[in-house]
Formats: sequence, structure tokens, C-alpha cells
Amino acid sequence: MSDADDSNITELFPGQPAEARPRLKKLRLLVVLVPLSLLALVSTLFGMMMAVASDLPALENRKEYQDARNSVLYDRRGNQLGVLTNNERRVLVTFDDMSPYVRNAVIAIEDRRFYSNSGVDLRGIARAFFQDLVQQRAVQGGSTITQQFVKNALRAQHQRTLFQKARESALAYHLTRKWSKQKILTQYLNSIYFGNGAYGIEAAARTYFGRDPAHQGCGSTRSRPCVKELKPYEAALLAGVIASPSGYDPVAHPVAARARRNLVLKRMLEQGMISRLDYFNGTREALPSPAEVAPPEVKTRAPYFTTWVRQQLVDRFGARTALEGGLRVNTTLDLDLQNAAESAINTYLASPTQPSAALVAIDNATGEIRAMVGGRDYNQAPFNLATQGQRQPGSSIKPFILAEALKRGVGPGSLWPSRKRVFPVPGSTEKFVVSNFQNSYAGTNTLAGALTTSDNSVYAAVGIKVGTTRIAQLAERMGIRTPISTNYAMTLGGLHQGVTPLDMAHAYETFAERGRRIYGTLGSANQGPVGISSVQRLSDNKVIDRNEVRRRPVLPPQVADTATAIMATVVQRGTGVRAAFGPFAAGKTGTTENSADAWFVGFTHSMTVAVWVGYPKGFRPMKTEFQGGPVEGGTFPALIWHDFMVKAEQIAKTRVDAQRAKQGLPPLPDTTTPTTPVTPPTSVPSEGQAPLPGTTTTTTTTTAPSSGGTSAPAQPAPSQPPPPTTPTTPTTPTTTPTTPPPSGGTGTTTGDTGAAGTPPPPP
Repeated sequence: MSDADDSNITELFPGQPAEARPRLKKLRLLVVLVPLSLLALVSTLFGMMMAVASDLPALENRKEYQDARNSVLYDRRGNQLGVLTNNERRVLVTFDDMSPYVRNAVIAIEDRRFYSNSGVDLRGIARAFFQDLVQQRAVQGGSTITQQFVKNALRAQHQRTLFQKARESALAYHLTRKWSKQKILTQYLNSIYFGNGAYGIEAAARTYFGRDPAHQGCGSTRSRPCVKELKPYEAALLAGVIASPSGYDPVAHPVAARARRNLVLKRMLEQGMISRLDYFNGTREALPSPAEVAPPEVKTRAPYFTTWVRQQLVDRFGARTALEGGLRVNTTLDLDLQNAAESAINTYLASPTQPSAALVAIDNATGEIRAMVGGRDYNQAPFNLATQGQRQPGSSIKPFILAEALKRGVGPGSLWPSRKRVFPVPGSTEKFVVSNFQNSYAGTNTLAGALTTSDNSVYAAVGIKVGTTRIAQLAERMGIRTPISTNYAMTLGGLHQGVTPLDMAHAYETFAERGRRIYGTLGSANQGPVGISSVQRLSDNKVIDRNEVRRRPVLPPQVADTATAIMATVVQRGTGVRAAFGPFAAGKTGTTENSADAWFVGFTHSMTVAVWVGYPKGFRPMKTEFQGGPVEGGTFPALIWHDFMVKAEQIAKTRVDAQRAKQGLPPLPDTTTPTTPVTPPTSVPSEGQAPLPGTTTTTTTTTAPSSGGTSAPAQPAPSQPPPPTTPTTPTTPTTTPTTPPPSGGTGTTTGDTGAAGTPPPPP
């Protein structure tokens, strides 16, 4: 800079150094700009809030419900199954109709400063932000009850953009100036979803507590709403469900529901809403049992299936969008196959005094549900035995033992002693005792032959040798989503927690698909079976979500093929012969102690079907229900499976023939055998009966073939690759006898003595 320039600056800013004067000019500029910017920001926010306020919807209940459009369910061939929720099921109540405990419980857990905040709780948002930052994930929500109500009213559960949240906050702020707190809380509780089909607080009170003798008759008149009678612990349960209707469902997840209820009670105690005695007594109250939970009547075809699908939609899209968002839900159900399943069950178990049955049919290639029967009458007994009925699997667990053994190099022809067995339990003085029914043993049996005849003594030994933990892990990888016990009794199906027909069908499907677990992007939780193929908007038929099939290898193909071939012998001449219907079929029977549970799970090249028979409540024996004899897996379950598969093949043939007729081709020949009459229970081999869950020293039973000996050695199914007669890898146990057994590897005597040769000692 020249001397002349310095002189000019000095004249403009006398008494200031030349280098300080531009800095002073910038500070003065900031003094002017900062207030203007703040004013602009406030004006913008105010303008945005005013603009949002002008968009404030009419949130009165009647108007909101009239504008809603039900979502509609269809089967895979376009037949309408029904609507997800009927608006008339929602029962509106006033603020005074609600028990004070209900109002306080919701405020305690959802928005403790509800009566003092202005619709937006800055402290709550800051706390939630801090916790999310510390945990590095979303662990807390900062929304107030007013914000939640606005979000639900706008049907914006999945539009969580910054602008959308700001808009909801502005709406909530304005709503607190338009409505009283009482009205906001009332409308909120009348609109939210509480699970099990209950929409609104009164519907929830009726659903979960309407059958309680203490509330008998509530809800029958407007002057006596059920919600007005709820006790602190009942109100706490409903308030706890709000955050996650599926996760805190007292029927499906009782442990989580109880913990959540007790947390709500603790919050109520801390905030002075209940006494310490109320808290102490409330935490010790039982949850409503599955029989006591009575969802609003469902008016759909295949209601057990549609309610199962409904919960998945609610979890994915939110209750408002799923139930009243005008969706077309294309499900995987085939209504013709569904009718065939119900018909097959009613052929044998139509009377209410007889045992109940559950059936699940899955398409092998896609993992899609084609039929689901969860009980006799949904409106009388809504508990879904197919998806929620965790029952003991009995011998139907043995294919998982077989697969793990084959994986670990144990050959199908390896020899095992068939006699009474006593296994010391590690780390305990207890003994695991296994004996066969009527003390009937083969002496020596092969791994394959023992599955055909369901020899407990062999499979207990095999399971213990290969490792119960490994078996449990394999079963879970193949599709069992409930925890599998690792005690010795699990080798015979004695589990601490049972399995569902849905999971059994899904896991056996892995055998049918050569060791690949099949699931989908729209499948049920934890890579479960699929019930939804696509979701569209009814207004414009635009697809908003579509299922994509996923396949995950969990078992070597050669192992799955060998296991499948061995399982085919169960149908050909083993305990499941009543299931044989002509084409290829493989599967396994299962029966628990005293015939409390009876299973047949089997598959063809195209479909896997699980059938369970038993009494829904407790472990009630079925000792005389099958023509005066016990119900085993090879009786009612196998017959129901057979009849369903015959009808399924006929349905498939009719459809193919219709297509061939259009092309001028002749119909295909019928390869199925007709439905067979019920035969006495002694006409086919019986099977082992698993111990009750948790037992270790119980003597378990298995039945040898009624012909007086054991079946011939297992042979492969004609349409599947045969199991090797000699292992290709070193698979024979080191304890294999040097003297060969009689032809076929099975003895003909009973008792503890074997056939020719020395049986291997217990592993």
C-alpha cells in the first residue's frame, strides 16, 4: 500500500492504527447483522408455525375415523380374505370414563410432564439426545403425548425427516393452545393401537381383561366401560404395551410384558401416583393368560393366518397405516389349500370334545405359507396354536440329530446298541435313563434304521455322542426360533421351551431344499416364513413393498439329501406309513410322554407340512382318543397330513390340467392314493415317547413295530439319492463290533441282549 493510501485511511479514522480500523468496521457490521439474522430466524420459524397451524387437521375422532380406509387382504390368487380392522370395533370413551390409574400410567411412562409442557418437551428431547449419544443408538424417545397423537393423526410413523419432526412439533405446540390437556389425552387413548386387534383404550381393556371374573359384564353397556374398572397393575400393562404392541404382547412375550408392566408401576410409584402397597401387590399379579385375551371378533377368511399377517404389517408400517391406510395386502395364502387343510382336520377332529390340531403348509421354493390352521374356532379360541403354541416335539426332533451326526461323519449304516440305556449326567448325580416301550429292543440297529422305527435308545446315544449343544444350534440355524434345550432329554424332544408348528415346518423345509434355509424380505421375524408377497396402495395400485426370496445354506447338500432319503423310509414302512399317498414323501412322527403331543412333519418335492394334535391347555394325555388307543404321530397327525396332501395334489393337478386343456393337451394321470380309512393303532409301528420337559431321570418309552420285531433296515426313497452303505469318509465309530450283525444290522429279539455279534458299548 502506498503512503497516499495510508494518509487517506488516517483521515477517515483519526486516532486509530491503520490495521485496526477494518476490524472495527467488521464488528460494527456484525452488530447490525446478528440481530437482523435472529429476527429473520424468529420470523421464519413463526411463519412456518403459522403455516403449519393453518394446515392443522380436524382431529376430532368421528371425522378422522370416517376418512380412514380399511386395508384389504387377498390370497395369492386374488381372492379377498377380508379387511384388517373394522372401524366399528373402536369404542370411544370420554375422559371421565377412564380410570385415573389408566391416565396416570400412560403419563408416567410416556410423558411425565404432560400437564406442564407446551406440547414439546425440550428437557425430554435433550435427555433423549444425550442417551442416544452415549449409547450410540436410538434408546430413548423425546416425543410428548401430544406429538405422538399428531404423528398418528398425520399417519407419519415412517416419515421421520427433520422437517416432518419440526412440523409435528409445531402442530403439537398449536394443539395445546386449541385443545385442553384432557381432550388431547382422551383423543390419544382412543386412537392408539394396543396389540391383539385392540384399537383404542376401551377395546384394549375388553381384549385383555374383559374375561376376568372381576370385570365380568363390563363393556356390555355404555354406562359401564371396562376401562373405568381397571386396577393399577392392569392399567400399567396397557400403558406399557403402547411403546411396542408386538414386543410387549403379554401372550407372545410374557416375560417382556411383565418387566414392562413393572417398570410402569415403578414410574407411577416414583411420581406419587400409587402407594407402595399398590406397587408391591401389582408386581406380583399374573398377566392375563392366552385363554383370557379375547381380541375383537375378526371377520376374515382364515382368521388365524390373517391376524398373524396383520401383526407383521403393524410392525412394518405402523398401526394406522397398516390397518386404516388403504393398503392392498397380497398374501401368500392359497384359499383352496386352506380349505383343504381345514377339511382334512375336520375329517378326524371335528368335535369340540376331541383334541385340537394345528397345520402349517409352506412352499419349499419360496418359504411362503400356503395354508395355516391355528385352532378349531378363532372367535372362540383366538390363541394361534400354529404360530404361538410352543409344544414338545417328541421324536420329530430326531432328524436334527441325524443331520448333525451325518455332518460329523457318522454313517447311515453305523451300528448302535438298541437296549435299555443309562447315561450319567455330567456335573450331577442324576442318571438319564432311556428304555423302549414294553422293553422291546432291536439289539443292534443302524443310524438309518433307528430313525425309521424311531428307536429312542439309539438316538439318545447318538445325540449325546455328537453333542446336544451342536444339535440345538443346528436346529436353530435351520429355522427353529425358540430356544432349544441342551440337556440330555432334548435328544428325545424333552425341551424346557417347546416349538411351534410354524417353525417345525420351516426347519424341515431346509431338508427339502437341500440344506438351504428359505426366507424373505417380507417374512416374519428372525428370518421366518413368509406370509406377505407384496403391498400396494388401493388408491392407485402402486406397489410400495415386495417380498424377495432369500436362501442361506446351513447344511451341506449331501447331508440333507442323505437325511431326506432316510426320512422317506419313515413314510414307506416306518412309524409314518399312514402318511404315504403315492408320490415321494419324507418326514418324521413325534409323540411325547402319555401322548400329550403328537406330530407328523413331512415334505414332498414342492411343499412342507407340519401337523400337531393335542389339547391346547397343558399336557393332557390322549391315551384313548384314537379308536380306544393312544394318539401318536403316526395316527391322527399322519392321517391329516395324508388327506391334505392328497387334496393338494388334486388341486395342483386340476390347475395344470386346465392349462393343458387350453393348449389342447390331455390331462395328467393321477398319482395319488385315495384317502385311507382309519385303521387300528396296532397296524403300523409305534414310536418312542419323549419325556416331559425338564426331566432327566425319567424312563422314556418307545414302541417297536407291532409285528413283534423291528423293521427291516432302512432303505432310500426311490426318488432321492440313496444313503451310502459304507461311508465315503471315516464315519464308522471306533466302537463298531468286529463281528458283523445279522443281515440288515437289526436284531429280532427284545430285551437287553443283542443279536449275533457284540454291540458297541455306549459312547
